[in-house]
Amino acid sequence: MNLSSAPLPVETNRLFLRPFVSSDFDGYATYHSLPAVYRYLYCNPLAGDALKQQFSGLLNARFTQDGDVLTLAVIRRDDDAILGEVLLKLASINASQGEVGYIFNPDFAGRGYATEAVRAIVDLGFAHFGFHRIFARLDTLNVASSAVVERLGFRREAHLIENDCFNGNWGDEYIYAQLSSEWQSKAGVSSV
Repeated sequence: MNLSSAPLPVETNRLFLRPFVSSDFDGYATYHSLPAVYRYLYCNPLAGDALKQQFSGLLNARFTQDGDVLTLAVIRRDDDAILGEVLLKLASINASQGEVGYIFNPDFAGRGYATEAVRAIVDLGFAHFGFHRIFARLDTLNVASSAVVERLGFRREAHLIENDCFNGNWGDEYIYAQLSSEWQSKAGVSSV
């Protein structure tokens, strides 16, 4: 694996993926304060100082050991609007595995931005960092998020039954994954 600094920003047809900067806080807070955004995240949205502290953690995050997370702001090229974020978690250095995640402002849903951004960060994970396998863990009720990884050719490997509990409610989870060799063989996947 290559854990050197990623070539950032990552550019797609309509988006830039780049590290968050302090001036992004208002855009970040806009979607992180929405209960609908947290519906499938098994936690409540943060507010006030807790939200500022969470954001501050993104600005100083490392990507060097198991559990570290690279979180990138998803910026629309046309107007510099912050649409959301994509993340790549260093799940296991020894097994060369990463976990992809994404959170988007619902105001920008249904336009393919999430698929475009997730494709770019997965490409970064395989092409630059050298992951062998990248997976996504998704609430089974989150149909829109499942559709994103399915469009990108991820395979559903597991259906975990009542594996998490939030506010007294049990939830199921799907595990989707793709190997580097599969990603590279897919038509239309570009390298970073």
